[in-house]
Amino acid sequence: MAVYSIDGLIPVVDVSAFVHPQATLIGDVIVGPRCYVGPGASLRGDFGRIVLGAGANVQDCCVLHSFPAHEVRLEDDAHVGHGAVLHGCTVRRGALIGIGAIVMDDAMVEEEAFVGAASFVRAGFVVPRRTLVTGVPARVVRELKAEELAWKVTGTREYQQLAARSLATLKACAPLTAPEPDRRSFGGGADVIPLHLIDRGNS
Repeated sequence: MAVYSIDGLIPVVDVSAFVHPQATLIGDVIVGPRCYVGPGASLRGDFGRIVLGAGANVQDCCVLHSFPAHEVRLEDDAHVGHGAVLHGCTVRRGALIGIGAIVMDDAMVEEEAFVGAASFVRAGFVVPRRTLVTGVPARVVRELKAEELAWKVTGTREYQQLAARSLATLKACAPLTAPEPDRRSFGGGADVIPLHLIDRGNS
């Protein structure tokens, strides 16, 4: 990982967390136990603090940043999808930020809420607990179903396991020139399916 101190503040990464070598941590960043931070993620604690609670994940190419004297806080088991941007906001325990979403300053995503992919959560907006918000700007669409909440727990657990797998086995290597004759594929995670398939089965 690319880790930089600024003004004497050094990022902190728990020994059980995984931060990809191509992620960047700057300054006042605290990454808690069992977290996963993906390649290309930028956590810039050069103005305000960035805190990742236990088991949270920040996926590929996300940006976390804040205004001076403000912070970005992800509580335990928060889940931030690929390419999301979080600025000066709070994501409470078990909440999910969808792929490509933007969550602005002083917004609060309450416990176990979902922000839909590519949505824009305006500054100061509160996403109520266990609801789905979508759109630009985001608005409350409905309450979440029990099976959707269970799906989220399973997906976050997969990222916690990915952190452990990455710590144990990820290493730089040269590519092969052709696939092996009996090339295996990943067998785990078969119970994790796209959310729209769950919705279809219950509509």
